[in-house]
Amino acid sequence: MCTSIVSNRKKTIVGWNLDLLEMEYRLNSNPKGVFIEINDSKEGWLPLFGANSRGDFVGMPTCWPFDERSNPRSDSINVIHLDIDLLLQKKTLDEIHSIASVKPICSVPGLTFMGALSDRKGNVLHIVPGQGALYFEKPTYKVLTNFSPYKKDRESHPWMGWDRYHLAESMLEKSDDDFDVDDCFSVLKAVAQEVCPTVVSMVYDADANSVYWCRDRKWSNIESRQFL
Repeated sequence: MCTSIVSNRKKTIVGWNLDLLEMEYRLNSNPKGVFIEINDSKEGWLPLFGANSRGDFVGMPTCWPFDERSNPRSDSINVIHLDIDLLLQKKTLDEIHSIASVKPICSVPGLTFMGALSDRKGNVLHIVPGQGALYFEKPTYKVLTNFSPYKKDRESHPWMGWDRYHLAESMLEKSDDDFDVDDCFSVLKAVAQEVCPTVVSMVYDADANSVYWCRDRKWSNIESRQFL
């Protein structure tokens, strides 16, 4: 369960809660980006979430309930590969948008991972494998939790994050034009999880080209990195 938010007021601010259960992760901060890596039994450590020095941000919420249309097929491209290509600056957001507009996108068998992607300009791309891709040119704000924006609440699941979605949306809608890093952390704190615990909360400030994060909901212990 995760929550991804983008706010475009006076600043472009991106926020991300990584809610993770029984998976090994580590945070890698380097001049190219601040990446949250997951230890895959076959591939090893994979950079799947975070922000790069170009200003792209990658989140990957799981979509509940699972949709069989996201299963791989012979002509599909895996959303994880697209996410990694953006995070490692092998592709731009525009390039991934072009691919997702014409090619079938898949996830891993039996699990629908979505893409919550943005660039430094505040443009947003939401990819739902098997269902489609939604592109938003610098929206005032956008939220993605763990349900398909195509289905919304037509299908119910206890992990879909319907309550988190509406709480984050309400807070963003009521936000002032000077919405900043601290305000974003306030939203992330309000939607943080304990059952499937929030292990990393991350905020990206596009104006400063800086990333801020805390671990395990320790909101007073913020780390940061500014890219040159």
